[in-house]
Amino acid sequence: MLERFLKKSQERKDDIDSLINESIVELSTPILKNFDDLMVYYKCAIMEIETKLRVLNEEFSLQHDRNPISSIQSRLKKIQSIKGKLDKIDKPFTVSSIEENLHDVAGVRVICSFPEDVYLVADALLKQDDIILLNKKDYIENPKPNGYRSLHLIVQVPIFLANEKKLMKVEIQLRTIAMDSWAALEHQLRYKKDSQFTDDMAEELQRCAEISAELDRRMGALKSKLHK
Repeated sequence: MLERFLKKSQERKDDIDSLINESIVELSTPILKNFDDLMVYYKCAIMEIETKLRVLNEEFSLQHDRNPISSIQSRLKKIQSIKGKLDKIDKPFTVSSIEENLHDVAGVRVICSFPEDVYLVADALLKQDDIILLNKKDYIENPKPNGYRSLHLIVQVPIFLANEKKLMKVEIQLRTIAMDSWAALEHQLRYKKDSQFTDDMAEELQRCAEISAELDRRMGALKSKLHK
């Protein structure tokens, strides 16, 4: 665990050094310290969400004799991505600006077995009185034009520090195994370096998304028959 922590710390330091060396942004020592503190707060918020999800998964396993959550993944945006996103919306690169303007610095991805599990887990999480829903986008009911499907939630969750409580934003993406497989492969294909992505390829990916959705429907129907 210590080795993993040191590796993450070195990666964050390398990100900051990269920005300074490329003269993308001038960062003073106090700003670096505040940014590092903020990333720790976001990491704590991720831990809070992950714990809540794991508790729900255990409870559901007792109620339904199975785990609706297949896996949980998390990530923190890199400093270059944060800077780039703020530049796009013409906002300053400061700690207060990051907290105010960005909602996806901390991200948690929840992979569920079936579509109904996505809503089961999301509803149970949002019912908790310390979770504040800021935004919800349902790309399962209303897929993106390229075929992308997922349920996106922006929430605020409290983290308890030694002398204060802070509300931190976390983006939660909930999707099925089939949805996640399609999204991962779509990203590899669409953003492959030194390759041209054509309209025909986009249409084929959209058809693959429809096949993925049909797989979810048929697997869900089989599950319902087994339960009956």
